[in-house]
Amino acid sequence: MGFLDQSTNNIIVDAVLTDKGRQALSRNDGSFSIVKFAFTDEEVDYTIVKQFGRTVGKEKIIKNTPVMEAQTHANLAISHKLLGVSNPTLIRLPSLSLSTTSDQLAMTRGQIGTSNTKSVTWEQDIKNENIIDPELTDQSFIVTCNDQFIKLAKKGRLVPPQSLDQDQMATYLLTRDNETTSKRGSRLTLQIQTRSITDAQYTTFGNTSNKEIITTYIQVTGTASGAQKTLEVQISKS
Repeated sequence: MGFLDQSTNNIIVDAVLTDKGRQALSRNDGSFSIVKFAFTDEEVDYTIVKQFGRTVGKEKIIKNTPVMEAQTHANLAISHKLLGVSNPTLIRLPSLSLSTTSDQLAMTRGQIGTSNTKSVTWEQDIKNENIIDPELTDQSFIVTCNDQFIKLAKKGRLVPPQSLDQDQMATYLLTRDNETTSKRGSRLTLQIQTRSITDAQYTTFGNTSNKEIITTYIQVTGTASGAQKTLEVQISKS
């Protein structure tokens, strides 16, 4: 949904259904029902607030920010959701960090009947604070990755995706680990397994500079905090 402000007292609402929404509506059996929604601020440049201050900066954002048209692709419609927090004194939000030394993971493709596996942990952290606000402690995480190249396991058991879209992007909803961090943040530990990728897939999806490597990504988003952390996975032929 896009809000198109035409510099008048009227607000035009441009609403479209995503591909998944149209699919549900096409069933025509009464099951289609909108039960929740989310807002995003993809267009907002918050450096304007830093430059001009809250009052003038807010006014400039409202008057000058171009608004994107509504997207039909579910993965592009909302990347950064807005949060509602009741704590009026909150000034910092938690982030997600990785147990790996970098945001990049090197793996090799699996063979028929077998997979290569590496364990990675995402955990909540917050700077200049001792404790993460309980309201922002993630009890679950949304994980997305390309199902053509990667499958996920938790505690050694494969987990099925909640959904799989037309681009073969799998979405998982996974509960946090039992253990918390010293700042009472949540952890999510996953075993990342590479699939048996064919030579033809390397020809099609391999990097432009090196067809022996496929680069894909795993994105983890906290359901309460909205914090995101993306892990780049480079899968080589051998």
